[in-house]
Amino acid sequence: MLSKTLQDAINSQINLELSSAYIYLSMAAHFEGENLGGFANWMQVQYHEETEHAMKFFKYVYERGGNVTLKAIPQPIAKFKSPLDVMNIVLEHEQKVTASINKLYELALKEKDYATQSFLKWYIDEQVEEEKNATDIINMLEMTGDAKMGLMMIDRQLGKRKAD
Repeated sequence: MLSKTLQDAINSQINLELSSAYIYLSMAAHFEGENLGGFANWMQVQYHEETEHAMKFFKYVYERGGNVTLKAIPQPIAKFKSPLDVMNIVLEHEQKVTASINKLYELALKEKDYATQSFLKWYIDEQVEEEKNATDIINMLEMTGDAKMGLMMIDRQLGKRKAD
């Protein structure tokens, strides 16, 4: 059974994961409006991943005899300066999610909740991948600078991403 403290912390994480999904959906809408369908696709895949992450937490709470309490999701930013600006926001946000998951893990350690520690291991590994993906795209965008052909090539590459 989950402690009340851990249950509340996981409920906050569910909110953060759903907020993340909403942020990515907003970014997808932005890119659709900019005729960057590959970037939009990449963000839509992220949207679905974040929703899945939230649902894994949701199911876990009930598997451990807890209750989920959903909170309001803040309205995401809708206007961005450039694809590089967006990807820097993505990286910053993923680092925030990583910090939140690390705090959850620390709480599970403190409470000697071994099941939750085991459950969170997947998220810890996932966050390494999330931060690397954002960093890789940032690096590509920085290499292309203002070259429209480079942006088009990155857009085409991101358009190939499929949901897992």
